[in-house]
Amino acid sequence: MQKQMKWPLILFAIGVFMAALDNGIITSSLTTLNASFGVSPTWGAWTITLYTLGLAVSVPIAGKLSDRYGRKKLFLIEVALFGIGSLLVALSPSFSFFLIARVIQALGGGGIFIIASSYVLSKFPAERQGTALGLLGGMNGIAAILGPNIGAFILDLTGNWHWLFLINVPIAILLFIAGIRFIHEEQELNRAAVDWSGITVLTLGVLSLMYSFSNLDGVDMLQSLASPMFYGFFLAGVIILVIFYFLEKRLEGSQREPVVSTQLLGIASFRWTLLIAFFSGAILASVIFIPGFVEQYLGVSSTASGYWFTPLALASGIGAGGGGYLVDRKGPIWTLSVAGILSAIGFLLFPLWVEHIWQFVIASILVGIGFGMMLGAPVNVLVTEQAGENNKGIAVATSSLFRQMAMAIAPTIFAGFLARSFSNLGSNIQTGLADQGIQVPPEALQQYASGAGGASGSDVTSLTEGVSQIPDSGIRDVLLEAVHQTTGQGYNGLFWSAVIFSVLTLAAALITGRLRKRERNKDLNTVSTN
Repeated sequence: MQKQMKWPLILFAIGVFMAALDNGIITSSLTTLNASFGVSPTWGAWTITLYTLGLAVSVPIAGKLSDRYGRKKLFLIEVALFGIGSLLVALSPSFSFFLIARVIQALGGGGIFIIASSYVLSKFPAERQGTALGLLGGMNGIAAILGPNIGAFILDLTGNWHWLFLINVPIAILLFIAGIRFIHEEQELNRAAVDWSGITVLTLGVLSLMYSFSNLDGVDMLQSLASPMFYGFFLAGVIILVIFYFLEKRLEGSQREPVVSTQLLGIASFRWTLLIAFFSGAILASVIFIPGFVEQYLGVSSTASGYWFTPLALASGIGAGGGGYLVDRKGPIWTLSVAGILSAIGFLLFPLWVEHIWQFVIASILVGIGFGMMLGAPVNVLVTEQAGENNKGIAVATSSLFRQMAMAIAPTIFAGFLARSFSNLGSNIQTGLADQGIQVPPEALQQYASGAGGASGSDVTSLTEGVSQIPDSGIRDVLLEAVHQTTGQGYNGLFWSAVIFSVLTLAAALITGRLRKRERNKDLNTVSTN
C-alpha cells in the first residue's frame, strides 16, 4: 500500500477507535459521575442519551459537509471538536455544563467514521476498499465492545473519572497535527450551495425520533408506547421527516443540492441496504449485554467477566478484517450472507447450548466473527455504489444514521426481556420448592419474590449475594436455582431476538443482491436501447 494511503488509514483507524470508545467507556463510571455531581441515576443516564443523540445528528451533517468542503478539512474539524469537547467534559464545574460538553464531544466524534469511510471509497483502489473498510469497521466494533472494560481499568488505575476524558485530549492533538501532515486531499468538491434548511429540518426530525425511543420502557413496552412522551415525539419526528423528503425532492436539479438525494432513496437496493444497516445496528446493540450474561448467568465474578469478553472482541476484529477481504474477493452480498449465517448460529447456541464458560467462548467467537463482518466494508460498499463521487459522504452517513438509530432503539427491547423475566421469579421459586417438598409460609415466599421484583443488570448479582446469606441450605439452593432459571429466561428472549435480526440481515442481503442484478440489467437495456 502506498505511503500516502497507509498513513491516512492509520490516522482514521485511531480516530474511529477513539470516537467509538467514548460512549462505552463512560458506562463503567456512571455511579461515580452521579455521586460526583449529586444527580439521580435518571439524570445520569442523560450522559449517554445526549451523546447518542449528538452522534445521530452529526452523522448526516458531517457526511454532507465533507462532500462540500472536503474530507480532510472536515476530519480536522471533527477531531478538534472531539478534543475540545473531551477537555470541557473533564473540566465541567456542573452537571449542566457536563451535558453541554458531551454534546460538543458527540458532534465531533460522530462524523469521523463517516469521513474515514468515504475517504477510503474515493481514494483507495476498488480491490483494496473492502480490506480498508474492514479495518475501520473492526476498530469501531472492538471499541464499542471493550469500552466498559477500558473505562473500568482507567477508573481503577487513576481513581478519578476525569481521566476517562482527559486521555482523549493528547490523542486528538496528535491526530490533528498528523492529519495536516499526512492526509492528502484531491477531492472534487461539490460546489452546490449547502442546504442549511434541509440540514435543520433533518436534525429536528432525527432528534424527535431518537428522543421518542429514549422514553420507551422495556418492562412495560405497551404502556410506554401509549405514553404521550413516546407517540407525541415519534409522530412529530415522522411528520418532520416526511416534510424533509418533500423539501429535498423540490431541490433536485436546482442550484442548491439536497442533503439526501431523493433519487438515491428511490432506488430499491439502496433502501434495502439501509435496512441491512439498521439490522446490523440492532445486532451490535445485543452484544453489549453479553458481559452481563457471563456474570449473571454463568456466575463469573465481575472482576473476571471482562476478560472472558476478550475472545468476542478479538473475533469481531478478525471478522471485520476478514469481511473486508471477502468483499474485495467475493463481493458485499456474499459477505453479508455469510455474516448473517455465522451470527445467527452463534446467537442460537446461547439459549440452546451454552451452560459453561468454554461453550460461551465458542458461541461468542461465532457471534463476533459474524457481526464483525457486517461492520464497515459490505454495507458501505453497497450504499455508495450508485451515489456518485459527490454523494459518497452523505450515502455512508445515511446508512450510519440507520445503524445508530437501531443502536438507540434495540437496547430498550433487549433490556425489557431481562426485566420482564423476573415477573416469573415467584412461580419459579414455588415450583422449585414444591419439587423439593419444602414448605415455606406464603408471606415468606412473597418476600423472596418481591425482593427481586424487576431485578435486572447488576441487581441480579445483588440478589444472588443476598440469597446466598440464607442459612437454610435447602431453601437457599432452590432460590439460587430459581434466580438462575429466571435470568436464563430473560437472556434467552434477548438472544432469540438477536437470532431474528441475524436472519433478517441474511434475507435482506439476498433481496438486495437480486435487486442489484435487476437494476444492472435495466441499466444495460437502457444503454443498448439508446
